[in-house]
Amino acid sequence: MSARPTGRAAPRFRPLRSFVAVASVLVLVLTGFAWRSVEALISGIERIGDLGLGGGRDGAVDILLVGVDSRTDAHGNPLSDRERLMLHAGNEVGTNTDTIVLLRVPNDGRSATAISIPRDSYVNIPGFGMGKINSAYGATKETQRQKLIDQDVSEADAEQQSTQAGRQALIKTVANLTGITVDHYAEVSLLGFVLLTDAIGGVTVCLNNPVDEWMSGADFPAGRQRLDGPHALSFVRQRHDLERGDLDRIVRQQVFMAQLVRQVLSAKTLSSPSTLRQLSEAVGRTVVLDDDWDVLTFLQQLKDLSGGEVKFETIPVVDLNGETSSGESVVKVDPKSVKAYIGSLVGDGTSTHRAEPASDSATLTVSVYNATGIGGLAGQVARVLSAKGFHQGVVTNYTGQRVTSSRVLAADTANQKARAVAKALGGLTILADPDLSPDSVSVVLASDYSGPGSAASSTFDLSGTSTSPTPVPPAPPIDAGQNGPKCVN
Repeated sequence: MSARPTGRAAPRFRPLRSFVAVASVLVLVLTGFAWRSVEALISGIERIGDLGLGGGRDGAVDILLVGVDSRTDAHGNPLSDRERLMLHAGNEVGTNTDTIVLLRVPNDGRSATAISIPRDSYVNIPGFGMGKINSAYGATKETQRQKLIDQDVSEADAEQQSTQAGRQALIKTVANLTGITVDHYAEVSLLGFVLLTDAIGGVTVCLNNPVDEWMSGADFPAGRQRLDGPHALSFVRQRHDLERGDLDRIVRQQVFMAQLVRQVLSAKTLSSPSTLRQLSEAVGRTVVLDDDWDVLTFLQQLKDLSGGEVKFETIPVVDLNGETSSGESVVKVDPKSVKAYIGSLVGDGTSTHRAEPASDSATLTVSVYNATGIGGLAGQVARVLSAKGFHQGVVTNYTGQRVTSSRVLAADTANQKARAVAKALGGLTILADPDLSPDSVSVVLASDYSGPGSAASSTFDLSGTSTSPTPVPPAPPIDAGQNGPKCVN
């Protein structure tokens, strides 16, 4: 069924800041044309150069997909009043990049991994220092634009040159955080999400519970429903009234994209000339690509791509509710953990399946038990271990006999996996527990614990942010091959 607006008066929306995961729609929509003539489609896309991109020399193509909250189309033309009203777009002028996805495609084109980066991730921005990653583009652009205006550069030239500087800054920021050289750049505007969704006849989603959240405009019943473009925009915009805020919003974005990919890759979606025409018009108006990208060759590499081989992941988060010394709310991330996590996803560049980390952690499940009076300690330590690639088991308070020293429990004290856990937590003692399987260990945290995740550790003291992290359990990967949409919060 289709979600419809309720009969009550429409709320007044603030200028949209929480843009959606539209960027990855670009490549995934284009894959549908891999076996068809696409010259007309490609010729209509806006191209940009001099972005400081790589060249796919690591065995894979790494594409930075950016969703831009813009009041213009890809060619700089202002949106019509009707389009602005449809998108609930205000009059504020600015460039927000609230959707940032790194798409990793091995050179054989048989799989793809889309890695989401939360918009409020607190990272080092070249030329600015620490800041939210979604400000890298806009802050750099505005600073450069004002500098050019002060130098008597025309408004049009200042806009073009400063936009280029903003894109370059975002590319560098993402590369520094992930350790991945960006090979290609794709940008999709706010309008693009709506047009692309409508072009394929809407996308089916599923909610565990009904929602009614005025800031995003999300007002939907529970269960499966097919959403048109504007309603889909509200579905993926919502982050208020969700348990994990922006991370739950990312999950919504990912299940939406997975279902969209599944629909686009189906023969039915692409058999209609009118659908293809709508897709072509939508891409031409709302997509920007780097000018070194041979898209036709790339699409040929994707001809065997199946929905089950398109997976969606999210970088590890240290603290969803972090705070800087000035009181700004941020999402804390650890660049070392992010690089290790992405390395485990992309392997050696020949496959996007998880590679076995050097610590042999990929097949080990770790349960963490808190035997101290420090609230949340087990969750904090579990998050540290998850960021290092260990699978999370039980995380709870310890109810056994009183312990005075922290330890790792394993079936065999010589187990290399157990040793990896002990080392990761600062060199804990390993004790034998015959009730455990070879692929699982338990960590018991006593009052002497001062390793990663504890108040005594500097693990969470990241560039002036708070030191009381809110544990963020990792979400399982989502793929586009399942039968129907995954139900989410």
